[in-house]
This record gives sequence, structure tokens and C-alpha cells, in this order.
Amino acid sequence: MINSNDRLLVISTSTIYGYSFLEYIKDEIKEFIQSDEIVFVPYARPSGVSYDDYTQNVKDALEPIGISVKGLHTFENKKEAILHAKAIFIGGGNTFLLLKTLYEQGLVEELRSAVHNGTPYIGTSAGSNLTGLTIGTTNDMPIVYPPSFDALQFLPFNLNPHYLDPDPDSKHKGETRETRINEFHKFNHQVVVGLREGSWLRVEKGVVELKGTLSARIFKQDQTPIEIESGIVSEEVYLR
Repeated sequence: MINSNDRLLVISTSTIYGYSFLEYIKDEIKEFIQSDEIVFVPYARPSGVSYDDYTQNVKDALEPIGISVKGLHTFENKKEAILHAKAIFIGGGNTFLLLKTLYEQGLVEELRSAVHNGTPYIGTSAGSNLTGLTIGTTNDMPIVYPPSFDALQFLPFNLNPHYLDPDPDSKHKGETRETRINEFHKFNHQVVVGLREGSWLRVEKGVVELKGTLSARIFKQDQTPIEIESGIVSEEVYLR
């Protein structure tokens, strides 16, 4: 189900409490890409930040550990930039805006081709949502409308980054994250992996590994959710 050439680092969030931007995950990134250069895709624009400023944040985090960062927006030929990148990093922000921009610029197929040919792919938050089948389980508001909710489909399931457990002491009576995923499963069949902040999936040679200290929550249509601990994830867990 997973292309054996695909190398993915699917990260729930870029920042966790007590750490600066990418600080907790930068050593994993460096070891994973096995390169000194990344093409960064800033299209998700968290809080409306400019492409230049977003890319600079990534440069500030990764260049001290020997990784050069170039923003995709600075390339005249973006398709060629994707196809010849040593590694690709798609950052978090608004998933709808991110996917809309990628479709508008005709980059979806180039991203698939590059990754299927072995280019390492790193995604955080919105960039992680893109690795699944659709973006239907993102937490973001649909501030724009992409031509399709179909994502890059490297993984045979959907992601829910920033997964939050219900707070038993909260007075909030609105929907929990689990409630919303259950609503999704009234109309959609694919498995959903709830990735808590500080956790990530590393995918190589068709094998999915959950990393970090926290468990992940697995949702299947018409089934009780289960928890999985860090380690190799069996196909039985994420296939219907």
C-alpha cells in the first residue's frame, strides 16, 4: 500500500511547549534527510505570515545544524525545483490554503513524482495532513476552497495532527476532537491517525514507525478507537 521508495517524516507540530521552533525535532530532521539542503514550501502561511518570513524562520532553525534552506517561492521554475530537490519540507499553517496553492501551481503531481523517486519529504501539521488520502480531518478553517480535498496520498489513511484528548476539568461543552473524527466517519471510510503534539511518523521502505514518547490514537469506521505505542506500526492498525 505504501510505495517502498517513499521516505516520509510526518510530524504533528513544529513547536512543543518549552522548545523553540523545530528545536525538539531538528536532529531527527538532519539524520533523516541525509543531505545539507532543503527546499521549503511556505504556502500554508500560519497567521498570514509572508513566504519570506516563514522561510526565514526555517532557515534560522536549520542552518545552524548545517542544512541550507531555500524557499520554493523564490524559484522561477517551481516544478523543476521540486523534481531536483535534495529534500522537501512543507510547513504547517492552513491546510486548505496550502493545498489550493499547490493545485493552482500544478505541483501536486511533481511532489508525488519526487517522493516516489526517493526524495525525502518532511511535513509538519498542514504538511503532514497532505501525506494522507484527503485533508478531510484537518483542524483548520476552510478559509479558501481548493479544487479537491484529495491530498498527496503517500499514506493509505488520514492524519489528524495536534490531536487533543478531552480535558475532564474543562467547562467547554463543544465537540471534542474525537467527536469530530466520528462525524467524519459517518460519511468517510478511511482510517484516521490522531498524532499528539511531540509525536511523528517515520516512513521508510514501506514501514511506518511511530516516534516520540506519546501514543497515537487510531480511529476506524464503526469501531472503538485504539491507542498504539511508539514503535513499528502493523498494517493491520492503519488499514481498514
